[in-house]
Amino acid sequence: MSDFGSTTPIHLERSDGKGLAAGTLGLWGSTVIGLASTAPVYSLVATLGFVVLAVGAQAPIAFIIAFVPMLFIAFAYRELNNEMPDCGTTFTWGTKAFGPWVGWMGGWGVAVAGMVVLANLAQIASVYFWDLFGLDLENNDWRIILVAVAFIAAMTWVSWRGVEIGERIQNILLGVQYLALGIFVVAALWQFFDGSAPGATAFDWNWLNPLAFTDFHGFTEAILLALFIYWGWDTCLALNEETKDPKRIPGRAALLTTIILLFTYVSVTIAAMMYAGLGEDGTGLGNEANADDFFLAIKDGLLGPFGWLLVVAVLISAVSSTQTTILPTARGTLAMGVYRALPAKFKDVHPVYKTPSFSTIVGGVVAICYYVGMTLISDNILQDSIASLGLAIAFYYGITGYACVWYYRRDLKNSARELWVKGIFPLLGALMLTFAFVQSAIDMWDVDYGNTVLLGIGGTFVVGIGALLVGVVLMLVWYLFPRSKPFFGGKSLNRDTPVMVPDEPGEFIRSIDGGV
Repeated sequence: MSDFGSTTPIHLERSDGKGLAAGTLGLWGSTVIGLASTAPVYSLVATLGFVVLAVGAQAPIAFIIAFVPMLFIAFAYRELNNEMPDCGTTFTWGTKAFGPWVGWMGGWGVAVAGMVVLANLAQIASVYFWDLFGLDLENNDWRIILVAVAFIAAMTWVSWRGVEIGERIQNILLGVQYLALGIFVVAALWQFFDGSAPGATAFDWNWLNPLAFTDFHGFTEAILLALFIYWGWDTCLALNEETKDPKRIPGRAALLTTIILLFTYVSVTIAAMMYAGLGEDGTGLGNEANADDFFLAIKDGLLGPFGWLLVVAVLISAVSSTQTTILPTARGTLAMGVYRALPAKFKDVHPVYKTPSFSTIVGGVVAICYYVGMTLISDNILQDSIASLGLAIAFYYGITGYACVWYYRRDLKNSARELWVKGIFPLLGALMLTFAFVQSAIDMWDVDYGNTVLLGIGGTFVVGIGALLVGVVLMLVWYLFPRSKPFFGGKSLNRDTPVMVPDEPGEFIRSIDGGV
């Protein structure tokens, strides 16, 4: 049958789905990869100072409030994955709920977020690498660029080589991150209680009071900052076809990941406040000079000659997330290739390693080109593109939330549980993220928001919205090609077509962590 008349992109009776390594990950492995994707150490280091500047002592409750929409969206991911455990996630679910145009843009949102954050993480990893040798280099220094490119290339190879080796590496890297955070919390509290902390501040339950915010602008700024440090947990879902129980484990891992992150962020924030205080000078968290990296400001006073451990933790956090960020991007474009939303080459899977070979390599190459190109043109524009990352994240998370509500709209009357987990929670999460998108865009429009001014408005807005609009252009270009017709015609993927996923989990026994 020709492409134009086909209702399925490939033979759906194939038990191996898209050809990925089915049955490889268990609950533990999925959770580890979800946690690693968020880069918990780096996320805290880069965000905590700015949250404190925005809301002061209410920083802990800001992280708790920001957790709420992520939890609600996690319910949407879990419910959609229970029925459609497809590695295309937002692309597949958005297409089934709203049609090919919305689904394609949802997939593009995932890809944009991945590309931009890869550039950011690689640069951060390189900066901290050279810091170990006592070198404070400019972001556009050739040594920073060289090592950053090497990190992207190395992590692309690991992702191409197989999800098994990636999961083993992530177990070690995540363990180092949490060991460093544990040492930080213990050391900070020890010095607080023995009276040697430089800004010793007693714990106050008011830090957890959601009614204690005094400035609405500061509140919204803090929530928007805190909201996106949870991003990355959805990698669990992108690996659903490689999970031992693809309908259940990925959703459970996503919920578990978000809860662990909440505990991590709040506990470390409280420990940091008790140790360093909120002062505006010295090691105080209210010191603007320390806002972008409070670890560097306190590492020597906290750990003395072992302060380098915190530097290594941030380096490992960035490198770890570089590898895991490639995973959902590559699997998203793989799914788009399978369902004919992208050229056929994107659906290639390595015959031995069972990874999306072409999609993984393309993702790494594009990230390198983007990073090097933007750095050489203007590091300020690169930094503005990183600052605009929240737009792409809110965009595709929002689509997922709305897709859950619309797809299950006929089931919401069946029971109270279905009403809440398939309707109310996802809808509230999507609405909150829509607000975050709009408010962020309004803030980014201001010429004083970022580092550049483009077209007479804030460069962060131009780069962030522009990146999404590039997706519209590419979608329209692909629409002109004959192979795209089954997809845009609603034939290769619609509400009624079966998704291309592996057989039931009982068929597979391969799981490197035992499927715990």
